[in-house]
Amino acid sequence: MKYNTFTLSNGLRIIHLPSTAPVVYCGYQINAGSRNEAPGEEGLAHFCEHTTFKGTQRRHALEILNCLESVGGDLNAFTNKEDTTYYAAILKDHMPRAVDLLTDIVFHSTYPQQEIDKEVEVICDEIESYNDSPAELIYDEFENLIFRGHPLGHNILGTADRVRSYTTADAQRFTHRYYRPDNAIFFAYGDVDFHRLVRLIDKATKDLKAQKGADQDRLLLSPVSSLSMTSSTPTDPLRQKEEEGQDTATGLLRQKEEKAESAPEGKLRQKDELLSNSTYIIDKQTHQAHVMVGHRAYDVHDSRRIALYLLNNIIGGPGMNAKLNLALRERNGLVYTVESTMVSYGDTGIWSIYFGCDEHDIKRCLRLTRGVVEKFIDKPLTERQLHAAKKQIKGQIGVACDNRENFALDFGKSFLHYGWEKDITALYEKIDAVTSEQIQQVAADIMAPERWTTLIYK
Repeated sequence: MKYNTFTLSNGLRIIHLPSTAPVVYCGYQINAGSRNEAPGEEGLAHFCEHTTFKGTQRRHALEILNCLESVGGDLNAFTNKEDTTYYAAILKDHMPRAVDLLTDIVFHSTYPQQEIDKEVEVICDEIESYNDSPAELIYDEFENLIFRGHPLGHNILGTADRVRSYTTADAQRFTHRYYRPDNAIFFAYGDVDFHRLVRLIDKATKDLKAQKGADQDRLLLSPVSSLSMTSSTPTDPLRQKEEEGQDTATGLLRQKEEKAESAPEGKLRQKDELLSNSTYIIDKQTHQAHVMVGHRAYDVHDSRRIALYLLNNIIGGPGMNAKLNLALRERNGLVYTVESTMVSYGDTGIWSIYFGCDEHDIKRCLRLTRGVVEKFIDKPLTERQLHAAKKQIKGQIGVACDNRENFALDFGKSFLHYGWEKDITALYEKIDAVTSEQIQQVAADIMAPERWTTLIYK
């Protein structure tokens, strides 16, 4: 794949991947998300994403809504932990319209209070709907346990009370801090002339000045390689301050673990030794029990990440032949959903397993899960097993890349954070280079059950 890239004088980076398809996916990705929020700003990045659509110096909210929709296009946005994306899907003939609108809302929104007052209730409804879905909520609360005391831990949406407190001034302060051309990229995937695209964006952003040197305001975590690998609660400078009862860099005071363990929102009913050194049971009064286990994992720059990526897919990836699905669902009929996931951030990562089951089956499912994982720690894959696993994951990647929208968002994100041009061939080569010994080593480093943190809703 041949990408085109260019950096404007104001620091905005542009990346374009040509395609013969008539639909263009394009947008801005901002290098700021929920982990950039200061104490007391929880949910503010997501709040800004919603209210950015509510008016600019040139357009009212209804004009923004109609600008692309009226020609059959689509305008959307979402907030992640480390970035925020505003993007459009449009026929190539309407590319100038998309560039103009996206630039206007990202860099010139006025956040009118009368519109905020209405949109806040929409956001609060989103928060409540999420709270009504334990299978989704448990992921956020699990991250809060793994990264407790750190901005990566709190959920993206924030709380309803916090969101209702935000005003025009809060949105303007946050976006002025991070919505800068030198802290963003513009990506495009489609049949457009690159030189014309650069001219369009240059014209649309001509009033924006470079602001080099502005702080990213990110509290970084120690990489997994520097953490203690003998405990389920890794130690790093942040953790050491918490254990000493000091204020962390996020402004949060944590008590010593022997006095009171930080727990997710909800009532901590019990802490016991349920196949894990660190188990939290929360009474959510759900019909089905929801369970997560996991540990911190490798950051996106760690070369071991590819081996963990492959092992994670073998254990609990989307394939029906994933080992956990076979053990818990197909052979024993204990669960409907079981999956493992890994997420790599710039400075750390998280690996986890989730399943939902009847309450009386929790311990059995945990024992089966432990048994699946320990097989990969105790014994390396055979060459035949390794070859089959690589063949499967490369096929899954190829199918996923056929989704042009997701592919566009993914290559934009890679370029935003790491300056990488997404290269599927290079990724395949890295997968092919993984050995059975590397698989066994990352299993021992990251997945060892004695290091698990366990969260249970019941």
